Amino acid sequence: MVFSSFIFLFVFLPITLILYYLTPRRFRNLTLFVVDLVFYSWGEPMLVLLMLVSVLINYIAGILLAAKRQKKWIRKLIFIIAIVLNLGLLGFFKYVGFIGETLNFVLPFVDIPVLQVSLPIGISFYTFQTMSYTIDVYRNAVKVQKNIISFGTYVSLFPQLIAGPIVRYSDVAEQLVNRRESLEQFTRGVKMFLIGLSKKVLLANQMDILWGMVRQSDSAGALGSWVGILAYTFQIYFDFSGYSDMAIGLGEMFGFEFMKNFNYPYISKSITEFWRRWHISLGTWFREYVYIPLGGNRKGLGRQIINMSVVWFLTGLWHGASWNFILWGVYFGIILIIEKTFMLKVLNKIPAVFGHIYAIFLFVFGWVLFYFEDMGEMGAFIAKLFGSEGFMMSGDIVNVILAYLPLLFAAALISTPLFNFIYHKIKSKPLVLVIDNVLCILAMLLCTASLASSAYNPFLYFKF
Repeated sequence: MVFSSFIFLFVFLPITLILYYLTPRRFRNLTLFVVDLVFYSWGEPMLVLLMLVSVLINYIAGILLAAKRQKKWIRKLIFIIAIVLNLGLLGFFKYVGFIGETLNFVLPFVDIPVLQVSLPIGISFYTFQTMSYTIDVYRNAVKVQKNIISFGTYVSLFPQLIAGPIVRYSDVAEQLVNRRESLEQFTRGVKMFLIGLSKKVLLANQMDILWGMVRQSDSAGALGSWVGILAYTFQIYFDFSGYSDMAIGLGEMFGFEFMKNFNYPYISKSITEFWRRWHISLGTWFREYVYIPLGGNRKGLGRQIINMSVVWFLTGLWHGASWNFILWGVYFGIILIIEKTFMLKVLNKIPAVFGHIYAIFLFVFGWVLFYFEDMGEMGAFIAKLFGSEGFMMSGDIVNVILAYLPLLFAAALISTPLFNFIYHKIKSKPLVLVIDNVLCILAMLLCTASLASSAYNPFLYFKF
């Protein structure tokens, strides 16, 4: 984590808010930009230069693209150079070691030196953000941003810099110059931030403990192993959606409106629906900047299948430099192609409960592929899921799982819209406002106590 949780919550964030609101409105982007650089450089003082290089590449590209609007071939050349530089930086820092290891495996008679390069936190997120700006300027979809401070603020906004959501420039262009903060928005942001913090600290971290115990147990059997991967299913959801909620809440505290990144994906009745609800900003990015430019579904089923295959290979690769992520992307790509060709028609005709069971099994199993980077460990765990070490639990693992059952049940309920539905039905009642504020204070106290008594536990998506 760039800052420890306590330094961030009780030092960095209060100071940043005070500085921001004391700054005259016309200089608030400058204040944010400086704070963003301090935030990012705290853990990686040298790699902040890489982010600044990314800012400069795309800022200059935007200026040149706007200046050469009438010369198409020059604009195209500028655009290609900018995209190559963006992908080159991402590829070098994220994939150079993976490429070297793969070549040595495929060509064992050639000893290629494998570079070990430190992965800059958040590089996948801010690279996609800067590319969205350059692409949209090239398409004449947005106006060029001539103020480098405003552009730098967009790229480096600390609330979502490290793990998203991926904010497209077109979504915040107007907010960068004309946002108007309000007490109502600030209050809403605080509540959203506390919801996200609670998801991470009170649910995701606890699910991580359960998953670790089951994974390391020799007596979990098939039943316990399924409970374990279910715990990881909840962990990754509450971890990543919690971070997204915190980012959205922090954004509102500073007057920004970021897009919703999760919409209760675990209630889906198909994998197609699941991916409309999970990591919405990433799916939107690939649809807008890869799938549609490739032709989308406009050139027949065969071409659509090819386009979907490309998108899902890249989606897997985006998540990490490891074959398990590629396998994970291909896995979901195949399922989505099957659904597109005939399975959705079947799912629409059967009772919804069977669609839920179908989707739950497939995305839970998908998290096995996502978690295990070692293929041997992945194979062994999959074998355990289907009874290689027996089906029933035994030993201490039974007591562990029984102790966590109430939390598993709570996690299952909270991952549905039930509580949100009830809240919006009764929120106009006067007593609800009091309860709302009491719950916010209680959440903050519980999270603070939990953070004080637990070991460092970073967000899962920091490594992507």
